[in-house]
Amino acid sequence: MNDIRRTILWVIFGFSMVLLWDQWQVYNGNKATFFPQPTAKTAPAAGAAATGAAGAAAPAPSASAAGSASVPGAVAAPAMARQRYEARTDVMALTFDSDGGSLVRTVLLKYQDDHGPTPTAPFVLLDDSKDRVYLAQTGLVGAPGLPTHKTPMRLVSSQRELKDGEDALVLRFESAETGGVTLAKTWTFPRGRYEATVVHEIVNVGSVPVAPQLYVQLVRDGNKPPGESSFYSTFTGPAVYSPEKKYQKVEFSDIEKGKADFEKSAPSGYVAMVQHYFASAWVLPDGPRENFMRKLEANLYAVGAIAAPLPALAPGQTAKAEARFYAGPQEEKRLEAMAPGLELVKDYGWFTVFSKPLFWLLDYLYKLLGNWGWAIVALVVLLKVAFYWLNAKAYASMAKMKAINPKVMEMRERLKDDPQKMQQEMMRIYREEKVNPMGGCFPILVQIPVFIALYWVLLSSVEMRGAPWIGWIKDLSAPDPWFILPALMTASSLLQTWLNPTPPDPMQAKMMWIMPLVFGIMFFFFPAGLVLYWLTNNILSIAQQWIINKRLGVA
Repeated sequence: MNDIRRTILWVIFGFSMVLLWDQWQVYNGNKATFFPQPTAKTAPAAGAAATGAAGAAAPAPSASAAGSASVPGAVAAPAMARQRYEARTDVMALTFDSDGGSLVRTVLLKYQDDHGPTPTAPFVLLDDSKDRVYLAQTGLVGAPGLPTHKTPMRLVSSQRELKDGEDALVLRFESAETGGVTLAKTWTFPRGRYEATVVHEIVNVGSVPVAPQLYVQLVRDGNKPPGESSFYSTFTGPAVYSPEKKYQKVEFSDIEKGKADFEKSAPSGYVAMVQHYFASAWVLPDGPRENFMRKLEANLYAVGAIAAPLPALAPGQTAKAEARFYAGPQEEKRLEAMAPGLELVKDYGWFTVFSKPLFWLLDYLYKLLGNWGWAIVALVVLLKVAFYWLNAKAYASMAKMKAINPKVMEMRERLKDDPQKMQQEMMRIYREEKVNPMGGCFPILVQIPVFIALYWVLLSSVEMRGAPWIGWIKDLSAPDPWFILPALMTASSLLQTWLNPTPPDPMQAKMMWIMPLVFGIMFFFFPAGLVLYWLTNNILSIAQQWIINKRLGVA
């Protein structure tokens, strides 16, 4: 009987080679062979953003808005020189545009930009520059000419920096009358947080009733963040959360093709833009809303939501509409506290059920040890202890296979011209020696979901970003600068291969030595935290396997 375990390994190896070749093509500037992606276009320049993102048409009102005859913004707003306003909290530097009082730049002061203009430059999330467009906008729809994100607004707050002893920074923008309405937009940024409350104060200064609807949207180009690795993939794009469909992420390419699949009507939830380690989101109060995604222009996309119409405002009446905004790291506790389901922007994929408790345990170990690198080592040790008996059974089965391997090799050579008899003889040997060729496979398969989940925990956790371990490892989210960990990882994989039974098939035997080398090359481009995890797992596996082989006399 053929060794089924080797067949499984061959399948895994084959698929890995496909992925490796595909990413190698991308890495060298070629089109992907097996998993093509849309070609990234250059983000609009600042001037293009002014006429594109900032000047894009406002969302159409929902079907519930009666009597809205045209898209808002058609009525010319009073002339005002366009300005940029700078502001600062203890954790963010902010830039607002006078068009709509929109947030057009957020600098996260406590996070370093590994690909910034200088080695110590802080990380920029939202931006409106020649290289990147990423904006947060709000406005009103529901009647012709209402204030939108294109309407000129002036900053009336005198204070633009959060001072010592103050709990929050408050910035108020006001528009002139347009469409019979004035709009005041007040941003409140609490100390130490990456979120804001945005209150929209709407005053009907006209002569007829109006029933406006608040809309919120995030506008972003479709380019991947700088420095994204070609050897592993993380999601960049819009997402929507609703109580019914939960978390739904959408590729920019699907918006491009008009195939975006998401919940368009919901009673609550949020809209977001997601990238590796960071996210932005708009959260409206509970109540009916219409979610939307659309292409604005070449390589520029929007995701947003339109709230239900406010009660009709008679002339002279005032109403308020509130929204909350987030732009910062994907820290689960921060996100959970802000809105239900917002922590899901830290996307673990199919393995969330395993990943969330693993991250909780990793975070707990960090609090005990004070170092994320040692927390990774401790977590792997705990997992190996938890799976000790499963691993012991697997390694014992492998040791037995290694012990009878000379007998199997002799038999295969003797009966190489008679495959049927060779199969029968192999079954007899397994039966007499009480060896199950699948005995080493099943215990390992059981553990695979857990270790894949841990892989995604380490890849997705912003806590790893800029976190040191020891000596030369200054950032667990970046590749090892001296390639020491990948070299040790490759060596440990080769040692494991030596400890395993040699496949009877000479070609399989050669491939079992080639596989660690191929995967070793990939690990040279992986974050140091991931390599540390695999290396620790390998070392512990080798120790357990060697002890079992020694005990059974096959070391």
